[in-house]
Amino acid sequence: MVLSRSTVCRESRHGVKVKPVSIASTGRGRRAARPSGDERQQAILDTAARLIGQRSFADISVDDLAKGAGISRPTFYFYFASKEAVLLSLLDPLIKRADTGFDDALESMPTEPREAIRRGIEIFFSSFGSHPATARAGAEAVNTSPEFRAIWAGLMQKWINLTAALITAERQRGAAPVTLPALDLATSLNLMNERMMMAALTDERPSVEPDRVVETLTHIWLTSIYGISS
Repeated sequence: MVLSRSTVCRESRHGVKVKPVSIASTGRGRRAARPSGDERQQAILDTAARLIGQRSFADISVDDLAKGAGISRPTFYFYFASKEAVLLSLLDPLIKRADTGFDDALESMPTEPREAIRRGIEIFFSSFGSHPATARAGAEAVNTSPEFRAIWAGLMQKWINLTAALITAERQRGAAPVTLPALDLATSLNLMNERMMMAALTDERPSVEPDRVVETLTHIWLTSIYGISS
């Protein structure tokens, strides 16, 4: 016999205390454990990663993400403020990898400029190229979401400023000729990186084939900064 949750401890006529037995503790009545907050959040991210591989980011709604994660729309907003916030979470590890790789490459620039530039470009491209659907969704969001555009613009400006500082340092030590203003050159090179890589990852036409992007960009960077080829 299974006792209800409301059964209280009492002594039987034999003097033995009988403890309440919850229905939930029986094999047949055991309820499945509810997903934790981390599991729900991951389910949302997994759903987003799957959907952006199937359709454009603009065609994905919060309802789609909530449904795919097995939660309600109000519950979704407990974990993310918007679908753009979900996409940013997917892009965050890619951005961090590219950012760290770019910083590391620039540190070795004075001793091996050709290899440093090539490595920085390669890391940038491979970081986003490792998840092309996510990168494509990010490029789309930059054009449609002011919040997303501001975040990406901040990252681009950081990379531009670092490049400009590097060009200036190379000129001061006599390794690079003084030509165009360093900031203008740095801006042009980084915007070129962004545009060429996104075109290759999204299979636009015209575009440079993905396996030739790094070498092509490296050649242009070296020629523009040092007047030398790769």
